[in-house]
Amino acid sequence: MENNNENLSRQGLESLSTDELVKLADTYGIDIPPGLERIFIIEELLEAAENLKEEDEEPAETITVNPSYSESALLPKQYNISFVEVIIRDPLWVFVFWEVKGQDRELHEKAADFKGYCLRVTKLEGGSSFDVSVGIDDNARYLGFPEESEHDGGSYIVKLGAIRGDSEYHIADSQVFTLPKLSNNEKITEMSQNPLIRLSGIQDLSITKNIDRQARIKRQ
Repeated sequence: MENNNENLSRQGLESLSTDELVKLADTYGIDIPPGLERIFIIEELLEAAENLKEEDEEPAETITVNPSYSESALLPKQYNISFVEVIIRDPLWVFVFWEVKGQDRELHEKAADFKGYCLRVTKLEGGSSFDVSVGIDDNARYLGFPEESEHDGGSYIVKLGAIRGDSEYHIADSQVFTLPKLSNNEKITEMSQNPLIRLSGIQDLSITKNIDRQARIKRQ
């Protein structure tokens, strides 16, 4: 007996013997109790045929894909590395973020003489530098720079190191970056040029300038 959907018609089922009906029901997972009359076996099979038909006609579930996820995420070219990156904000401020890979952390932080990490900012012209201490849980910091003349914005590099005892152990360097130059007669420290100064509330302070002091002394 061929087991296919053509058997699941009333005419096809009635042409089968009772034993064949029971075997057919078993193939479709229908439990037929012993002694059940043919008419009820046929009805069970017809109901199964109707259910199969509805499943075949039911449209497949439509999955809505968020367009933001439609493109495959690119894996970084490198991972688990120590690095330092710099984003220039303006001629006076840069944003520095860094990562210390697990192997470097384990090497330094478990040492008895470990005192923390340090960012060393070095100006390439002249070799002047300044250090900024950072904690083991830090991974980013804004760094301020002295105001340069309009002729030289200054080129710098940021080096990340671990302080152990009286020594500094190199971990990673940023790429060399050059601060943008100020235009002629422009001063970023003017309130109109730097919104951070306005937010600080400095305009509400009474500041005595050197000229004011000299005039006051003359009047006395």
